[in-house]
Amino acid sequence: MHLTQRPGGFSLFVGGREMLRHSPDAPCLFAGRGQETMEMLQGNFDISDYVVERAPLAEVTVDGDRLAFRREAGGPVWLTLELRASPGGATLEVVQAAAGLNRLWVRLLAEADEHVWGCGEQMSYFDLRGRRFPLWTSEPGVGRDKTTEITFKADQRNRAGGDYYHTNYPQPTYVSSRRVAVHLQTTAYSVFDFRHAEFHELEVWAMPERLELFAAADFIAMVGLLSERFGRQPPLPDWVLNGAIIGLKAGAESFTRLERYLAAGVRVSGLWCEDWAGVRQTSFGTRLFWDWQWNPSRYPALDARIAALRARGIRFLGYVSPYLCSDGTLFPEAEALGLFARNAEGGTLLVDFGEFSCGVLDFTQAAASDWFRERIIKQNMIGLGLSGWMADFGEYLPIDAHLANGVDAKLMHNAWPPIWAEVNAQAVAEAGRTGDILFFMRAGFTGTQAHCPLLWAGDQCVDFSRHDGLQTVMVGALSSGMLGNAYHHSDVGGYTSLFGNVRTAELIMRWAEMAAFTAVMRTHEGNRPLENLQVDQDPEVLAHFARMTGIYVALAPYLRTLIADAGARGLPVQRPLLLHFPDDRATYGIQDQYLFGPDLLVAPVHAAGQSEWPAYLPAGADWVHVWSGQVFAGGGRVVVPAPLGQPPVFYRQGSAHTALFASLSA
Repeated sequence: MHLTQRPGGFSLFVGGREMLRHSPDAPCLFAGRGQETMEMLQGNFDISDYVVERAPLAEVTVDGDRLAFRREAGGPVWLTLELRASPGGATLEVVQAAAGLNRLWVRLLAEADEHVWGCGEQMSYFDLRGRRFPLWTSEPGVGRDKTTEITFKADQRNRAGGDYYHTNYPQPTYVSSRRVAVHLQTTAYSVFDFRHAEFHELEVWAMPERLELFAAADFIAMVGLLSERFGRQPPLPDWVLNGAIIGLKAGAESFTRLERYLAAGVRVSGLWCEDWAGVRQTSFGTRLFWDWQWNPSRYPALDARIAALRARGIRFLGYVSPYLCSDGTLFPEAEALGLFARNAEGGTLLVDFGEFSCGVLDFTQAAASDWFRERIIKQNMIGLGLSGWMADFGEYLPIDAHLANGVDAKLMHNAWPPIWAEVNAQAVAEAGRTGDILFFMRAGFTGTQAHCPLLWAGDQCVDFSRHDGLQTVMVGALSSGMLGNAYHHSDVGGYTSLFGNVRTAELIMRWAEMAAFTAVMRTHEGNRPLENLQVDQDPEVLAHFARMTGIYVALAPYLRTLIADAGARGLPVQRPLLLHFPDDRATYGIQDQYLFGPDLLVAPVHAAGQSEWPAYLPAGADWVHVWSGQVFAGGGRVVVPAPLGQPPVFYRQGSAHTALFASLSA
């Protein structure tokens, strides 16, 4: 860290790279006031802002480590920052801000040919350069492309169409090809704008705590720095590597159907029945009954069935959210204890989830967190025998909620996903099951990494669409992986089926091909299971899926090395090509293929009707096509046959795992 002063300004260097430059005619800070409008409908938000004032903080006085910014010479101080050294770089702490300021804009130096990654789990674009990204946890939207019919219809129905920047898991952090990273410590709504050639502008709708700047020698070191800063993910349980987690929600029949999978040779590590607490039917499809206790009428003798599966080496998983439905039996118990967030009148706040309403547990009060950990997770779930669950809906905290800590819900909304993750992680730790129980989440924000052992990519459409289909889960894995999220996976075959959009056999098979080369394989029946093809309903699909689970299990020795690497260095299982090939700038924008660890390159087929598929092989290595054994030189594109069952996969020639990789074609 080095601050160089000059008349009227300064330059701040971190790791030898200039990151902030200030002069009276080109200030790096602007401050002011704004009046936002936010409306929420079932996890979707309409957000706009009226900027009342935006003033350049043109004048700066440097006094040791303190920087005092004024609008004009001799005027009052608007903002005071304190410069401090930190691991890997520097921080600028906000120590004083003028009364009434609720908007801040920061400009960081940029280069015209710079690439930028991160901002949480972005689903449409890995390289963020040239675009603007609001960072607010929400439903990601259906279709996520305003030019498509499905997005238009979803918008017309309930404003649910979404756009390229909507995500369950935003985070105000980016990594640059300059080998620097920037993090804004805030939970407020923010916007990261990467459209200008000379600077990146960060906008935040509150005074942040601090701006954190990092520099590293290479991208691997940078991911390590950030994973230490935000917290390393808990380890992935070893039992997961025994096969796929089969998602079924057919009540007791789920156990019968599981036997069909096993008879077909599917390697199974777990049975996931999200309907363990019951279901209700809505216009969206089959929804769960949000009363988090075993429903014996839907699952008779579930405790005995779970024990019997466990004896066969198969774990049982369920589902939970931080809400309780108002027509369930647990709701009055929690309400009597005063555990729910309140509305403006002081009563229990009810949240509309589409044809049913729920109360939200107020985890800012210890009593609510304690009750949920003990009563729901440890007693009703772990006590029943569950080895994991989907911890859903962390992005839904209403902005009109009144919480026990007194903090504005607009500031708590982004904070809610890591709080929800911590509630789950603490319950697992208290039960002595960290590293054995697997819960997975779609919602996230700064700090989720430290608590959540597995991300899931959310509710993709059941198709190959560019902004909401198969390709998007790769983008999500790569972007979140740059910020220390080592483990990522998705619903095989997608989830959302609306407006006549249904799964095809080809989609399921191509999705399974990709999932075999990820941290976890898991299926989902989707929101409309009766209208969509399921894996066990088509013999060809089932046989293909069985083969892919065999490949996943065969790779378990290699995956264990990646899990160890995640614990030691924070590196993701699915890695951008640039992590290991930083000198090949052609890799910087690639988002539809990835490295599975350092030695496997995977380029999943993500379009219908394809018999061959291209892949870019990075310069600096020779690559062996897994299925044919053909060797290709790195540094360009190749096109290889890609029949069903043979996705384009290559291994690095000379890898220590060559024998294992070569065996996959057997």
